[in-house]
Amino acid sequence: MIIRKADFAGSWYPGNAGECEREINSFLSENIKTSSIENPVGGIVPHAGWYFSGSIACNVIHSLINNPPDVFVIFGMHLHSGSPCYIMKEGAWETPFGDIQIEKSLAEELTGGFSFNIETPDNFTQDNTIELQLPFIKYFFDNVKIVPIGVPPAKDSLKIGKAVVEIGSKLGLKINILGSTDLTHYGPNYGFVPKGTGQAALDWVRNKNDRKVIDAMTAMEPERVITEALSNQNACCAGAAATAIAAAKALGAKQAQEIAHATSYDKSPGDSFVGYTGIVF
Repeated sequence: MIIRKADFAGSWYPGNAGECEREINSFLSENIKTSSIENPVGGIVPHAGWYFSGSIACNVIHSLINNPPDVFVIFGMHLHSGSPCYIMKEGAWETPFGDIQIEKSLAEELTGGFSFNIETPDNFTQDNTIELQLPFIKYFFDNVKIVPIGVPPAKDSLKIGKAVVEIGSKLGLKINILGSTDLTHYGPNYGFVPKGTGQAALDWVRNKNDRKVIDAMTAMEPERVITEALSNQNACCAGAAATAIAAAKALGAKQAQEIAHATSYDKSPGDSFVGYTGIVF
């Protein structure tokens, strides 16, 4: 089996199993809200380096541990509204805890129904949004398989989320869903400074701009998530978050719960910073 190498191991997160496990244990000891949702089917996770947002992603994924799936379908990638969709439909992806196999049957059926750019273990777009989640998934769900999918912030992406559930049900696969996105990218580094700099700008991002898209996510309104992000630049991968919500609703999820909200400013103060949220549904 051909293995897709981990591009970010040893930089954005530790490069070996022992160090990853130590980080994970540290994340689980942090004061992050525990989800009260019964039998959750997925969530929304951030994808910055583990130093900045790993604890949020780790705790969202860990909250699913009592409802283990056969497959994690992970929506991600930094795409604009006119971008194509992407999928990796065979092979495996390397993590410090061992390789995770692609669920070929589900991926194959999806490519029969939708237009995708097909990625392979040796021909792919380097992208952190999905890879940063894989060590957590492999650690908590050792034998699970994955289908990694890139979806743009467009209404048609939501059809893929619903199809994932329909096809998975037909194949007899139990599925969990993840949508990977960060929130507002604010400051001179990102060319986005509508509120200037300093404390007022930070408060606006935390309490206004991030909050609007988080509220759309927790209301489980996928089209509103896309509209909000395109209008206010408060989610970098709105297609991934929205499609995950559409899939979760198709799986029967009735509510979503925010368990964390933070910014990179909390770890590294400065005029440029990024927002993160963790949501379980």
